[in-house]
Amino acid sequence: MGAIAPPRATRASRYKARTRRRGAPAWLWAPAAVIAATMLLPIAYLVVRAVGVGGQATGELADPATLRILWNSAQLAVIVTGASVVLAVPLGWLTVRTDLPGRAVWAVLCAMPLVIPSYVGAFAYVAAFGPRGLLQDLLSPLGVQRLPEIYGLPGAALALTMFTFPYLLLIIRGALVGMDPSLEEASRGLGHSPFQTFRRVTLPHLRPAIGAGGLLVTLYVLSDFGAVSLMRFRTFTFAIYLEYQASFDRTRMAVLALMLVALACVILATEARARGRIRYHRTGVGARRQPPVVALGRWRWPAFALCAGVVLLALAVPVAVIGYWLARGVQSGQDLGLAFEAARSSVWASSLAAGLAAVAALPVSVLSVRFRSWATIPVERATYVGYALPPIVIALAFVFFGARYLGPLYPTLGLLVVAYTLRFLPEAVGATRTSLLQVPPTIEEAARSLGRSGPQVLVSITAPLVLPGVLAGTALVFLTAMKDLPMTLLLSPPGFSTLATQIWSATDGAFYAKAAVHALLLLLLSSVPLTFLLRRREGVGMAGASQ
Repeated sequence: MGAIAPPRATRASRYKARTRRRGAPAWLWAPAAVIAATMLLPIAYLVVRAVGVGGQATGELADPATLRILWNSAQLAVIVTGASVVLAVPLGWLTVRTDLPGRAVWAVLCAMPLVIPSYVGAFAYVAAFGPRGLLQDLLSPLGVQRLPEIYGLPGAALALTMFTFPYLLLIIRGALVGMDPSLEEASRGLGHSPFQTFRRVTLPHLRPAIGAGGLLVTLYVLSDFGAVSLMRFRTFTFAIYLEYQASFDRTRMAVLALMLVALACVILATEARARGRIRYHRTGVGARRQPPVVALGRWRWPAFALCAGVVLLALAVPVAVIGYWLARGVQSGQDLGLAFEAARSSVWASSLAAGLAAVAALPVSVLSVRFRSWATIPVERATYVGYALPPIVIALAFVFFGARYLGPLYPTLGLLVVAYTLRFLPEAVGATRTSLLQVPPTIEEAARSLGRSGPQVLVSITAPLVLPGVLAGTALVFLTAMKDLPMTLLLSPPGFSTLATQIWSATDGAFYAKAAVHALLLLLLSSVPLTFLLRRREGVGMAGASQ
């Protein structure tokens, strides 16, 4: 009789013990540490600015106005994150796992609001649903003289939810594509309904994706300026911008920004504690394959209506308002020339940033997942801190260090790309980390036992297995970099402009029709790579399933 194989849990425990004893190798530590140090540059800038404040910082903390700003920011972040989870989880499951009619089309349309800048979307909502907006004009023959106010917390929460839930959606879709379908098959084999299987099996395994995407949404809300300013809701970013505009003294702005960083650190610590050390990969031998399609039955058309309602509010309304301004411009004979050079610049700079972020996210993700310890956790957490800062603070930090220490590198396209990468790297890290959590570490251990070095395993084994997450992160970085405004205005080299800056310039000059043209071009350019990446990610998942 042959020897009995050790239990899977024992093998997994032995692997974790070997990893803990071995520690993270230097070839992985070095790039991750450099990336983390670069991410902390804006914090260093704020400390330099605030170092002479003295007791003013304590006074700011106790100021009722500051506490109100803190409450507004936290309240908005909680509402938007919760609403985004409620939208993204069912939409992700419907467009990946079910027989939803036209699910491939809905997958693209539900992700498209990501390409709409928050300031453009908020302006569209004010123009459509405001007290004297387009909807009120349509309802005036019915006796409706004035609609309720959209300004304040309701309007800011609506706008930010509609234009940030795709962050969660893309990451959740990537997790669903890479998830082992045998878990759900086992649940169905035990007689559980599709809903019970989703609640008991699928949803718990989506916790890392929901955590990573929810963290991105929360930090994005804390750093957003466009929507909260147009909705007249005072948050940290709005207050920081007003301080920047009102005085050449940057000390109070630095104090407020450091308070925002402290709030972000609390959120990061809370998310890390909630995440824990739970594994979400299988420990036995198995093969990835196409998951079974869940038949919705009588719920097909309610699900269809849900997708249609979300797309209507998050995509059709902004596009309709943009189209309205475009039609008015055409009727009045305005010059609506397209800025093709700005479009080319947008695509080029965003592509460079997306590629750099994808490469930088891999060592950070491997370090935080495979070598998780008290020393590696701060490295991963550092990549998220910059995401909570207003882009104007990051841009000012690069101006400060670039003008003093970088000489001919300031201002150049390379510096702008690095700033993009610093700002949007958490999107790539979150998506890559989620995919890596689903990869059994014993696969990499087997490759090492066959004589492959650590870098070879990373390139030939780990990277292909986490490709769905890498592509999701690449899409997020590309799309968000395309619509960035503050960093582009402050860091772009002379003569360099993007579609976002063209939209801003046209809107600032009240040329709404010209702004509408550039906004539609931005939407069109962003939809092409988004469609490709969504289909490619699913193709990668299906290819792995057939092996």
